[in-house]
Amino acid sequence: MSGAALGLEIVFVFFLALFLLHRYGDFKKQHRLVIIATLLAWYLCFLIVFILPLDVSTTIYNRCKLAVNSSPAESNGSYVTLAPSKQKCFKPWSYIPDGIMPIFWRVVYWTSQFLTWILLPFMQSYARSGGFSITGKIKTALIENAIYYGTYLLIFGAFLIYVAVNPNFNLQWNQLQTIGIAAANTWGLFLLVLLLGYGLVEIPRSHWNGAKRGYLLMKTYFKAAKLMTEKADAEENLEDIMEEVRKVSESIKYNHPLRKCVDTILKKCPTEYQERMGRNMDDYEDFDERQNSYPSEKSLAKLHKQVIYSVQRHRRTQVQWQILLEQAFYLEDVAKNESSATRQFVHTFHSQEPENKIIQYFYTPTVEWYWECLLRPWFYRVLAVVLATFSVIVVWSECTFFSTKPVLSLFAVFIQLAEKTYNYIYIEMACFLTIFFLSICVYSTVFRIRVFNYYYLASHHQTDAYSLLFSGMLFCRLTPPLCLNFLGLTHMDATISHKNTQPTAYTSIMGSMRVLSFIADGFYIYYPMLVVILCIATYFSLGTRCLNLLGFQQFMGDSEMTSDLIDEGKELIRREKRKRQRQEEGENRRREWKERYGNRDDSTRSRATHTDQKESSFSETSASRPLSKYTRSNGRTERDRIELLQDAEPLDFNADSVNDDPLESDSGR
Repeated sequence: MSGAALGLEIVFVFFLALFLLHRYGDFKKQHRLVIIATLLAWYLCFLIVFILPLDVSTTIYNRCKLAVNSSPAESNGSYVTLAPSKQKCFKPWSYIPDGIMPIFWRVVYWTSQFLTWILLPFMQSYARSGGFSITGKIKTALIENAIYYGTYLLIFGAFLIYVAVNPNFNLQWNQLQTIGIAAANTWGLFLLVLLLGYGLVEIPRSHWNGAKRGYLLMKTYFKAAKLMTEKADAEENLEDIMEEVRKVSESIKYNHPLRKCVDTILKKCPTEYQERMGRNMDDYEDFDERQNSYPSEKSLAKLHKQVIYSVQRHRRTQVQWQILLEQAFYLEDVAKNESSATRQFVHTFHSQEPENKIIQYFYTPTVEWYWECLLRPWFYRVLAVVLATFSVIVVWSECTFFSTKPVLSLFAVFIQLAEKTYNYIYIEMACFLTIFFLSICVYSTVFRIRVFNYYYLASHHQTDAYSLLFSGMLFCRLTPPLCLNFLGLTHMDATISHKNTQPTAYTSIMGSMRVLSFIADGFYIYYPMLVVILCIATYFSLGTRCLNLLGFQQFMGDSEMTSDLIDEGKELIRREKRKRQRQEEGENRRREWKERYGNRDDSTRSRATHTDQKESSFSETSASRPLSKYTRSNGRTERDRIELLQDAEPLDFNADSVNDDPLESDSGR
């Protein structure tokens, strides 16, 4: 099993990252380089989280071997060995051979740093650029990133000057590398504590509120009102942009040098607008025959950028509106079915997507009623209590992990107890649950936050390229300090435990933080305590209240604006529900009509066809017989036709008035 666990986790994490990227990104419409870069960034960050527990168990086993093979008084190089245990060291099932983990961590870490500081920012500007050529997009990306790169070079230069001026340090390559890692981790830790303080409170609270049906329904109404405003704004913005595109398309004709740029812009427009503009085009006039002012290539690039943004935003709001409607209808169905006597879940509308037959077989209406109306609220409450307990443990450990005598960090206590018995499975499970919970608190906040319309991770394939690349940057910057913080909580970091024992392979590639003592002994230890203040602020919704005061409507139960938006959203959902009910009733009537009269119409058509065939055959036979036998009957038919024509009175449309009285018409005749 040597190395098998590492290989299995590498494969599993790849498919996990691919699944999440497929949920948020669009593989068909987005550029392949954007998909590959984002997938690589997510994959490397998730991989660090999943592999780190294996590194911890391998390090504990190596320490055990050193303790058994050495006497208590001996020293092994730079490591002071521990007292030999009476119990023999057993190799863990997930043991990774020596030499593999340092190379693995070095490749993963420096690849993620290259992505977050160089490649992804450049691709972000490249994807958002409105240029029409690769050279133009590269030029725009370089100009936009000049200030970005200059800022971080300035920060790195400040650290470099501090080390160079300090006479206690001899500047070497390893120390220079450590300074760069410390600068990146300091920036990441600053953002990590902010996101962690929000997630530690909001995740348990969201699951607790998930058990309240009335709360979820009111919040859905609130979201509907806000989304309708955003949807209307997106439609209006798209109309304005399309009007500008139409004017540009009409002014720049087929033989203009910039016509190729206009055609590129038209391809990015929705289909209905392309057809509308295509009908109104008149390309028989040469551009040089009209003395008009034509837009420049720079203005067309700006218009191209606006078209891409407006079309993406319009499509996203349309999809989100349909998803929100389904959620609102389902929550209303749950509220209605709670008082059902039959204990079978009844849907107001049938699902528009085909359901899996296996799911339909097991997830029957009765099972759905018991889950949605009885079990799910209690499950969410129990899960919220468990998550809240984890949050309390994390907050306590963040405030006390620097204490080594006595050990106050609960995660360090758990790991040290398991280390005494060398229970590697327990060690790996405890480490995995700890770092997984920390990652959920941080990463879920990254998925939830929204910076106006510039950064927004929308599910159901509605995230734009800029937001995907930005999320990859955040993950690559947050994951290394997250792992260092986890190792500090468990006292596996020698900087925290103050023990000269064998470090983990992940810590060894980070170098000794003693090069910058004010960071190692100050910032890394005391700054995480700020998570207590952030948790209190999140619990009392101080950030939400501040945003509400600034004019950004947030869901608050005691706000008059929230009540107005809930009422507005409720009316919007009711209106959409009536519209869909009318559509389904119309479809049902057409289906019933087709089922009732479809066979009769088919039989009528068949009889009519058969009659026509008989008449045609009869006419053919009558034409072949002598006409003298039927001269008398044909004459009678002709006389009847003449009499009918004489009885019919034609209307005189040229007359001034038309008399509708039948009595007067008879008397006149």
